Amino acid sequence: MKQLYYAAVLYTVLGLVAGLFYRDFTKSHNFTGKTELAVTHTHLLALGTLFFLIVIGLEKQFTLSSGRLYRWFFWTYNVGVLWTVTTMTIIGIRTVQGHSESNPLSHLAGGGHILMTVGFTLFFVCLYRPVVATREEELVRS
Repeated sequence: MKQLYYAAVLYTVLGLVAGLFYRDFTKSHNFTGKTELAVTHTHLLALGTLFFLIVIGLEKQFTLSSGRLYRWFFWTYNVGVLWTVTTMTIIGIRTVQGHSESNPLSHLAGGGHILMTVGFTLFFVCLYRPVVATREEELVRS
């Protein structure tokens, strides 16, 4: 459970730093257009902080970490989120600096989204067995 807590804290710090970076970087370049930097902090806070705070509650209730796929979920999901946000940050910086879109970077961002999708899938697989077992126990008790 400590691992989940530290992940949530890390994403909170990264999310707040990303918001500060967006504001200061665009201001220092007198940039007023649209950029990926505008949403990196919300991605980090929602997909990182909020998600892992929810997982902490589910871990407390169902002990998800005892499942054999849990470690795969945890690391695949984290790599996916960090990969996605990193490519978004690079794309955003390039936009603010006046560079055109980069197809290779967009494809790399897509790779991060694919990893997040695999991570989400593993998470729901990890969650399925404890939820079903709890439901069956409730039915037996009634």
